[in-house]
Amino acid sequence: MTSVTVYSAGSACVQCTQTFEHLKRRGVDFTKVDLRTKDAALEYVTDQLGYTQAPVVIVDDEPENHWYGFRPDLIDRLAAGAGV
Repeated sequence: MTSVTVYSAGSACVQCTQTFEHLKRRGVDFTKVDLRTKDAALEYVTDQLGYTQAPVVIVDDEPENHWYGFRPDLIDRLAAGAGV
């Protein structure tokens, strides 16, 4: 089973909200992590992965399977089982 983690900048982040809604519509289970309240998560996303924008989506906790921003194309591929 695929695990999906979405690192979010909170409810004011439009791309985060769109990502959550599209994942739900496509039936993809995910875990939300609020970057505003988790210093270790923010450090991971910025320092280790190099992102400065949210959301950051990580599939199966694999550093090569991630993206940032609202990417319905990648969510659709994920939901279809095609991988990222």
